[in-house]
Amino acid sequence: QVQLVESGGGLVQAGDSLRLSCAASGRTFSTYAMAWFRQTSGREREFVATITWGAGDTDYAESVKGRFTISRDNAKDTVYLEMNTLKPEDTAVYYCALDRLKIRTNWFRLKDSNEYDFWGQGTQVTVSA
Repeated sequence: QVQLVESGGGLVQAGDSLRLSCAASGRTFSTYAMAWFRQTSGREREFVATITWGAGDTDYAESVKGRFTISRDNAKDTVYLEMNTLKPEDTAVYYCALDRLKIRTNWFRLKDSNEYDFWGQGTQVTVSA
């Protein structure tokens, strides 16, 4: 049974930093890409960042590029999202997601939420002005 458990959200001020964690179980973590998405009330889930299996190549939404860093520790089956210089518009529920394909090679599809078949429960990040 696959489980993704996020942690690390909270209430911070603009300009502060947070680190989110997502612990995975139930699959061979190192052979799957992982991603972070976020969602605010009334809006569709939005891609934030992704990291491939293997070399751990990364990709980011333009809105977070240069401020957020995704990383993974395959020994701990955990993916992280380091968020710096947070802005009020970063306020959302953040979800980690597990790729539906093992050892994927078509990386260009990783920004599509339909490419992920397991999701965490979400962790709230609130950034005050």
